[in-house]
Amino acid sequence: MFRRRLHIESPKRFNAGFLLPLAAVSPRLETLIALVAPMSRSTMEEGSGEVGSGSSSSKPKSALHIEGYPIEGLSIGGQETCVIFPTLKCAFDIGRCPQRAIAQDFVFISHGHMDHIGGLPMYVATRGLYSMKPPTIFVPASLKENVERLFDVHRAMDQSELKHNLIGLNIGEEFQIRKDLKVKAFKTYHAIPSQGYIIYTVKQKLKQEFAGLSGNEIKNLRLSGVEITNTVTIPEIAFTGDTMSDFIVDPDNADVLKARILVMESTFVDDGIPIEHARDFGHTHLFEIASYADKFQNKAILLIHFSARYRPEEIEAAIAKLLPSFSSRVFALLQGF
Repeated sequence: MFRRRLHIESPKRFNAGFLLPLAAVSPRLETLIALVAPMSRSTMEEGSGEVGSGSSSSKPKSALHIEGYPIEGLSIGGQETCVIFPTLKCAFDIGRCPQRAIAQDFVFISHGHMDHIGGLPMYVATRGLYSMKPPTIFVPASLKENVERLFDVHRAMDQSELKHNLIGLNIGEEFQIRKDLKVKAFKTYHAIPSQGYIIYTVKQKLKQEFAGLSGNEIKNLRLSGVEITNTVTIPEIAFTGDTMSDFIVDPDNADVLKARILVMESTFVDDGIPIEHARDFGHTHLFEIASYADKFQNKAILLIHFSARYRPEEIEAAIAKLLPSFSSRVFALLQGF
């Protein structure tokens, strides 16, 4: 998402001579055009698809299934991003508030660009309309005051309560969202203040010294006040939102690269847009992801936020060019392309 939005034509129409040749466009404007170029009707009619170990098909599907998790949502660069883990009742960013997001109890906002946060009031209002419990919304701490004002304005216009729990998280800060889940904010590198989120599973594991005891002996120890378990936290889901690849080499983000599933952006995927132009706008190029392949310890990587300039088959072909040992665990969220 960019600070200003321009009304411009598709790069293909520039090349076709409707306005001016693509070579005459400045590099920065060319990058902007590449990201926000409108999809053709045929592209918009394509269904969702996935590439990687789970499937090589681009046939329409209601959800991806990766590492035991169904994953739904939309993520098109500059237009809308909302990635949903329905079994966790979590949505990462809210986009324009797709219907399936309404059922999620927790929303994690990565930054303030409209394609990631624009549907937030609608999300809260719709849950209120259906008499659902107030949701819990996590935002960067620097955004919290502005989000509160946003809801004040909508309350004044809508004449409704818009009940919700708003929590501002600083980078590195944790919050227990369920007995068995906690979230931690981590640093990302976008054009405006941003952060990603790691969801950890929290489990109690019997201490090794008690491993050979019977059930009754363990019960008696527990009743007598002995601490018989250790708390074990495992990084399960990591979501970057919009970011440059710098987050990969940030030593504070080690758990991001160990999460079972890493959901990360890959706005550009071919040499039509060079890496430096992607970085100009705070985004990541697929070529950078490939160059850091040895750093990812994740069981699966779900790529999101592709530019609308691409068709599904172009995205799939670009990912297939990665090293086989790496591309087998890389998936693409292609809903809406």
